[in-house]
Amino acid sequence: MSNTLTEIAEQLKAHNKKVQLIYACNGTGKTRLSRLFKELVSPKVDENGEQATLKALYYNAFTEDLFYWDNDLDGDVDRKLKIHPNEFTKWVLEEQGQGPKIIEHFQRLSSGTIEPIFSADFSEIAFKMKSDTQGASIKISKGEESNLVWSVFYSLLDLAIEELSSAEDDRSTDKFNDLEYVFIDDPVSSLDDNHLIELAVDLAKLVKSSSASLQFIITTHNPLFYNVLSNEFSNKLAKDPNAVDIEWLYKPRESQKYRFDKDSTGNFELTILGENTPLSYHLLLLTEIREAIVSNQVRKYHFSFVRNILEKTATFLGYKGWAELLPKADDGNPDPFANRIINLSSHSAHAGEETGEVEANDKQKLEELVNYLSSEYGFWRQEV
Repeated sequence: MSNTLTEIAEQLKAHNKKVQLIYACNGTGKTRLSRLFKELVSPKVDENGEQATLKALYYNAFTEDLFYWDNDLDGDVDRKLKIHPNEFTKWVLEEQGQGPKIIEHFQRLSSGTIEPIFSADFSEIAFKMKSDTQGASIKISKGEESNLVWSVFYSLLDLAIEELSSAEDDRSTDKFNDLEYVFIDDPVSSLDDNHLIELAVDLAKLVKSSSASLQFIITTHNPLFYNVLSNEFSNKLAKDPNAVDIEWLYKPRESQKYRFDKDSTGNFELTILGENTPLSYHLLLLTEIREAIVSNQVRKYHFSFVRNILEKTATFLGYKGWAELLPKADDGNPDPFANRIINLSSHSAHAGEETGEVEANDKQKLEELVNYLSSEYGFWRQEV
């Protein structure tokens, strides 16, 4: 690896593909990449120092910063999610009246028991239980909040694509006339598998039906989301599948799939993945752990990787719990030290703790455990 993050952004810009789908582990730099890409293709001012036209839409962790809570600390009953002034949320909510569609999409991605209620000026949102809309407002979870923000962005994207499908003279706004790119970074961090698949299928259909001039870059750390999107982008989409002369809106050759990596020196690399090769997530995680052990870059989140592998393997093999896969102590029970380390190091209250240093004894135990799992359960090494 010898690329900087800026060079990776330039590589993505240079590829003339409808869709570029990227898998990367957490902490690789997906959010920073989305910011650099936006600055590269759509700066706020042009070379003459004037306000530049919009050339890129992006969804990432910063998108959620447009929303913030008023927790009503005094009365503790009137909690609201407030919206920072933004020309696009204003356009979607006020001018296009997309509130009902946003609510519908949010409820599809959540339990469906929560009712978002927009204020008259669309500056804030209250949330109430559908069974008690007259009761006190509730504060939704961080995951539900992410679903709400994604629903707003999805509505904006849907409308932008609809606008671009019309001739310029017939459009209701000129805001998207110069739009070239959409960068979407991990919209699925809080979804269960069923809702995640539903979101992936809906997003892929929207992308494939969009204007031929619009390009998409989608990054994710979730292997299921990656695999569903990969499959969807491997299928054609016809404007009218029953027509005599079929007009294709999208063909598989218009997509490119990658794995995005960062090494211990801070360099980055995009590796092209096979068109029809699913991502072997458990093998990928083992590869990540092995590389960290060799380079002496083990961090606490690597124990989360092991926990993830153990849980999925136990489910697949029919064990009652993942601890049954651990090496056994003399009394026949799971090794208590391995059990303790996995539990201790795979649960942290703050994201910063996940990148913290690991004691030498724990590093050694991690290496022993990885070697044990590889030999005992026959894991192969992930091939690029």
